[in-house]
Amino acid sequence: MKMFTGWLRKRCIAFFRLGRGLALVGLLLLSLFAVACGNETAKAPNAETKANKPDLPPGAYEIVDARGDTVRIPAIPKRVLTFTTGADEIVLGLVKPDRMIAVNQDFVDPGHSNVAALAKQVPNTIERNPTVERVAALQPDLVIVQDWIAMDKVQSLRDLGIPVVVSRTPRSIDDVRTTIHLIADSLGETKRGDDLVALMDKELIALQARLNEVPLKEKGKTVALVSIMPAYGGAGSMFDDVIRAAGAQNAKALAGNRQGQAMTKEQFVACDPDYIFLPSYNDPRTKEETYGAEYMNDPSLSGMKAVRENHLRYPWARYIYNISQNVVFGVQEAARMLYGEAFAQPPDRHLTVAE
Repeated sequence: MKMFTGWLRKRCIAFFRLGRGLALVGLLLLSLFAVACGNETAKAPNAETKANKPDLPPGAYEIVDARGDTVRIPAIPKRVLTFTTGADEIVLGLVKPDRMIAVNQDFVDPGHSNVAALAKQVPNTIERNPTVERVAALQPDLVIVQDWIAMDKVQSLRDLGIPVVVSRTPRSIDDVRTTIHLIADSLGETKRGDDLVALMDKELIALQARLNEVPLKEKGKTVALVSIMPAYGGAGSMFDDVIRAAGAQNAKALAGNRQGQAMTKEQFVACDPDYIFLPSYNDPRTKEETYGAEYMNDPSLSGMKAVRENHLRYPWARYIYNISQNVVFGVQEAARMLYGEAFAQPPDRHLTVAE
């Protein structure tokens, strides 16, 4: 009997160990399954549709905007309105003008816009950052704003039942890609977003091939921006990325100046760039021209290298300030200023995949 009890005890221990091992195997398999599911979730598109979210009404979809807010869009929008020119250009690169209810008022002027022909097909114009009342009166079914817009205005529009998507203000070419995808998802045009990014990248690659032919001795020059926006143009700005893409260096960034920081005249003189860019609309009536002329009409700047060597350049403002898919033409405009008319281009270039 004692021998039988000992045998039974050994078998029970063995069975317990086997059960515990099987349990661990089971837990391991469950963990692997969970990781696999998590990876699939990470690969899912930004737009949630009824297929993967059954509680959505037919035709509705949801997207997560740049602030992390989930925005429900009841149907494919056909009365789109944005608060900024950059977003306008992206929308007009994804869909036809008949899906917009309003466009920035500056866009209908071919002297200030590269998309004037398209903008004139949109039924209304609005000022930059319009009031809630002005927006509501136009009855948009989608509003796209950038993250500098006051959130109380965004919430006021949402309280009226208007879907509002907040996008990040692009500060780099890669940010433009992200913004295109977000806006495309918002419009229900995810595939076109992929196509527009691919088209932009194709243009950038072609331009880079041309830039590779520029002699090395002409590259690496330092450039400083004089802008009506005094805190724009340092490290972390779109201008910084554009200048580097064109094969030059941002003098303000090299001097430690960052986006959002205004540079004093003393600091500007100290950074002593090879070139100074003064964005222009070729229109003496604009504040851009007036500001640049007044800024440079300062005797303290006369000793700067760019002034002595007559390296003041006037890039077309619509391209050099661009933060849409057309930023590629901003890079080319910078190249024209630095390397000559071999990089000249017409003032109405616009990348689009709209059908």
